[in-house]
Amino acid sequence: MPNLPSHPSRRTGAPASTLRVPAERAVVDCAVYVDGVRLPGRYAHDAALDEVRRRGAGFVWLGLHEPDEQQMTSVGRTFGLHELTVEDAVHAHQRPKLERYDDVTFLVLRTVNYVEHESVTTTKEIVETGEIMLFCGRDFVVSVRHGEHSGLADVRHRLEGAPERLALGPSSVLHAVADHVVDSYLAVVDAVQPDIDDLEELVFTPDTRIAVEQIYLLKREIVELRRAVLPLASPLRQLTRGPGNPVPKEVRRYFRDVADHHTKVAERIADYDETLSTLVDAAIAKVTVQQNTDMRRISAWVAIAAVPTMIAGIYGMNFDNMPELHWEQGYFVVVGAIVVITVGLFVTFRRNKWL
Repeated sequence: MPNLPSHPSRRTGAPASTLRVPAERAVVDCAVYVDGVRLPGRYAHDAALDEVRRRGAGFVWLGLHEPDEQQMTSVGRTFGLHELTVEDAVHAHQRPKLERYDDVTFLVLRTVNYVEHESVTTTKEIVETGEIMLFCGRDFVVSVRHGEHSGLADVRHRLEGAPERLALGPSSVLHAVADHVVDSYLAVVDAVQPDIDDLEELVFTPDTRIAVEQIYLLKREIVELRRAVLPLASPLRQLTRGPGNPVPKEVRRYFRDVADHHTKVAERIADYDETLSTLVDAAIAKVTVQQNTDMRRISAWVAIAAVPTMIAGIYGMNFDNMPELHWEQGYFVVVGAIVVITVGLFVTFRRNKWL
């Protein structure tokens, strides 16, 4: 069978493998800010940077959503980003971190979102995560988002309503995004609290059954939340008081407030983790007690059933010479004895709460 040719592009006639999606397809917003005020009009990212450097004032804020390798390479070439950070921005799945590449600060933030559900005992997911990566230079900020829940439009609108903050430079955007992410952490831990309370009530309510797997599910989600939140402590410390800090003194004060909020979130997550560990132990103990209760109940019924079985077994051995074998009232006596003994055992077990 002859080899078939590759399918050509419907628009250009070029092979599909050579198609290049322009970087603008990944751009959510691109703006130039001078003295804290957004300049009118829409800019391509290269034109925006040219405008800022022509003026010698202001900065560019470029927002991208899940760019591919070609798109991010184009942006990195325009803004002079290091190839390692460009690779990280494309593939994501990074831990929160802060790195310096010449005059560019690279900050990775993990975002979290609470997944609404009817009951903690039936859901399969409680927390979903995403990423925001920020490149902060002398006259630009590039934000790269991964995930559908990590939008920054509200952050941009709030900053544009406070030009005095934007006038502090690109580091003000760095703070605003970090503050937004940490505030979302607070919202998520607040939303998770009722789920933990529901599990706690189920575990400690008498005569209720709960699968330990349900607690393990929530504990797994808390572990995911912890991995997203806790590593951010070190970058925040570097942004507040690290040596050679590029963040202006005016903005560092705001970062200290973000660090305080982050500490509160980390403490609550640690409390949740400890509470769930306790609930696991309590649920296992409750299951063990329930199993012991079931075994006692089974053992009691086995003991009651053993009486007629034993007596019937003795009189079913078919010996010719057995006491009372030919006694006219023997049948009624044996049946009566079986009834009396079994009833006596039943009352005894019931009194001892085995039945």
